[in-house]
Amino acid sequence: MLEKFKKYLIDQGYSELTPSGNPSTVYDYIKRIERICERENITIKDLGLNIRFYVEKYGPYGKEAEFGKRSHSAFINALRRFEDFIQIN
Repeated sequence: MLEKFKKYLIDQGYSELTPSGNPSTVYDYIKRIERICERENITIKDLGLNIRFYVEKYGPYGKEAEFGKRSHSAFINALRRFEDFIQIN
């Protein structure tokens, strides 16, 4: 599922590599989705099935809002893009 998510992000115009050749937004979002799964002790499939719950939990008013805002809100942004991906697949 993460390979499909990677392709989706690239198709949406997210950067795979920085100008210097380092991993960029695509890999960062994948890493953050994996981190949420580890933190919640769930599979990627479980995350996809319950994505709305996790977007709310890590969103601005959720129980894990502080974690969601880490790294300039990268965790909640990754969850939102994953939600977009899930809705069209």
